[in-house]
Amino acid sequence: MRKYETVFIADPDLQDQTRTDLFEKVRNIIAKQGGILTNFDDWGNKKLAYEIKKKLRGHYVCITYGGTGDLIKELERNFRLTDDVLKFMTILLSDDVTIEQLEKEIQEAKEQSKPTEKTENESVDGDMSDDETPDDDDEQVEEIED
Repeated sequence: MRKYETVFIADPDLQDQTRTDLFEKVRNIIAKQGGILTNFDDWGNKKLAYEIKKKLRGHYVCITYGGTGDLIKELERNFRLTDDVLKFMTILLSDDVTIEQLEKEIQEAKEQSKPTEKTENESVDGDMSDDETPDDDDEQVEEIED
């Protein structure tokens, strides 16, 4: 079995139910072909680098899974047939992986996704909020002034 990662860009104008159906279809294809889904990461709507099918934004999704070449062929065939997917790309992460290794990854991902307790002083995004991001120009000015 091989480990793959597929990133696909769905139409950002899809209704929530249609998008959910598309995601469920992808999960079903992986399951029917004997694949093991280790991670389904919904990145959300983002600006595209260039216009695709007259769209400037896309809904990005990254999936990591174990399977065979037949699974990839079927998944990509379905991506080509649906108008809901603007682009997709599949890469091979590992040439030889066991089912036990994939199940271990699933367990680790579940453990990492458990919510951790935060103190009142800690922010969700880390030490700085978006407003407190240092500006490179300010740092250069400070260096010149010193």
